[in-house]
Amino acid sequence: MAFDAEQVRAEFPILQRQVHGKPLVYLDSAASAQKPRAVIEAMTRAMEHSYANVHRGLHTLANETTDAYEAARRKAAAFIGAAEGEIVFTKGGTEAVNLVASGLAARLQPGDEIVLSEMEHHANIVPWHFLRDRCGAVLKWVPVLDDGSLDLAAYQGLLGPRTRVVALSHMSNVLGTINPAKDLARMAHEAGALVLFDGCQAIVHKPVDVKDIDADFYVFSGHKLYGPTGIGVLYGKAELLAQLPPYQGGGEMIGTVTLDEITYADPPHRFEAGTPPILEAIGLGAAIDWLSAQDRIAIAEHEHRLYQRVRERLAGANWLKVIGEAPGKGAVLSFTMEGAHAHDVAQILDRYGVAVRAGTHCAEPLMRRFGVTSSARASFALYNTEAEADAFVDALTKTQAFFA
Repeated sequence: MAFDAEQVRAEFPILQRQVHGKPLVYLDSAASAQKPRAVIEAMTRAMEHSYANVHRGLHTLANETTDAYEAARRKAAAFIGAAEGEIVFTKGGTEAVNLVASGLAARLQPGDEIVLSEMEHHANIVPWHFLRDRCGAVLKWVPVLDDGSLDLAAYQGLLGPRTRVVALSHMSNVLGTINPAKDLARMAHEAGALVLFDGCQAIVHKPVDVKDIDADFYVFSGHKLYGPTGIGVLYGKAELLAQLPPYQGGGEMIGTVTLDEITYADPPHRFEAGTPPILEAIGLGAAIDWLSAQDRIAIAEHEHRLYQRVRERLAGANWLKVIGEAPGKGAVLSFTMEGAHAHDVAQILDRYGVAVRAGTHCAEPLMRRFGVTSSARASFALYNTEAEADAFVDALTKTQAFFA
């Protein structure tokens, strides 16, 4: 049975609004997705009926909230094929990468190598720069081919006896390229390296099994997964998390504290200092429940049809340059328009009710790789429709006429 986007979008209250007198066409889900009523209601219900701090209390509200918080951890674990104790809650994908990079500092020596790629989000670049500056590691960069694919031959050539860490996007937020995570992990492990995947985009558009991929670490954020902001997930193999030192100090992450000595809790609580994002975790759990109840294969096919519809309608537009056309890519359209700055394109599209992203998308090395200073980006989600795809093309054509 075909995926019914109209039925699904009815569950997203914000999609009923208008912008500048036009129906909202929200094509910025790669930056942050909208929230279904199930998520909104789960967080509201927690605040209205069972809110208290977690783990520390013995009263009814504390126990109910702790149960809901830890249930969210179990849901996140099941969602990616992990064990419950391998799921660390963070405040986002960015903090998850920083946690791993900080924790690996003691394992690296001057001259050890960290392999990244030109398509990485800044969140998977800057923490490794920090680590390089702290311990003298060397950053190696996997090139991106003209179609937006990762250069796998170059990747293989970069792996060597000094490679200690490989940190790569599972799916590019700019190009839509879906990288072959299982093969990348296998090659990294053959070189003796640990591998981390930034899954913030991929987790939304395809099922992920971290055990099948054999990822050592996998990170994703809640707000792109139809959940709230302020919550992220770090998966780490149990034996690796056990080897990492605490990332922050405070309550909850300790075993015992005396005036002279501190012992630390076991993972995952070792990495969750202080009061955690309780309501956000509950919201993430609701988002996972909601998304898991959908036909994810049908969703992927629906998103791809929307992308193809737009590409076909724009096939003769010589004023448009598309960035990233790798085979099997996700439904992300990054582009530049001849004679127009991406910011101006986005602002004019907004007058037609169409929301897209514009700028460097936190991927400046990738922008330079393709010889542009910025681009506009339309990203399609399960709640977008064919009518919205057409509205986007129509608005884009009118925008181009403004600059012609």
